[in-house]
Amino acid sequence: MQALTRDDLFSLEQYAERRADFRAEVMAHKRSRRVPIGPHAALYFEDRLTMQYQVQEMLRAERIFEPAGIQEELDAYNPLIPDGDNWKATFMVEIEDVDERRVALSRLIGIEDKVWVRADDQAKVYAIADEDLERESADKTSSVHFLRFQLPAETCRAVKQGASLHMGTDHPEYDYAVELDAARRAALAADLD
Repeated sequence: MQALTRDDLFSLEQYAERRADFRAEVMAHKRSRRVPIGPHAALYFEDRLTMQYQVQEMLRAERIFEPAGIQEELDAYNPLIPDGDNWKATFMVEIEDVDERRVALSRLIGIEDKVWVRADDQAKVYAIADEDLERESADKTSSVHFLRFQLPAETCRAVKQGASLHMGTDHPEYDYAVELDAARRAALAADLD
């Protein structure tokens, strides 16, 4: 997928006029890009449209209209757009209760390195986690991690040809797997060259 440029973005005024419709389009798009894994975690797969939305929202919130500021936002979010042979996702541990979440995060240290995808009966592909900065300490992991699944050519081919697709975690405290439905498989296949 191509990186976003300033030409792909709405001005602040244009975005104000189109925001409700654009937001509705993006929220509908995101539904087939969320993969729940077990009762308390999910992968949110990013693409060009989801990142355009993030950039537009940041520009709006921060009232950024200067070219240098716009470029800073593009530089921050473009790395989260898949490159054609990988998937990029936000992995979230989703536990609402603060105390329960704190306890869980102390037990889930290292979970970000145990998240995987698998096409058909091929080998699991484990995520490369948090390439931008470390998100865990000796006491706990973060509830949010940024993952890249670098896919072998045979996995890309299989996914594009309609292979079954499974995702999960192999962490001893959180061991779950799920098979993706047709809509999610199609959404992720579209990210591959």
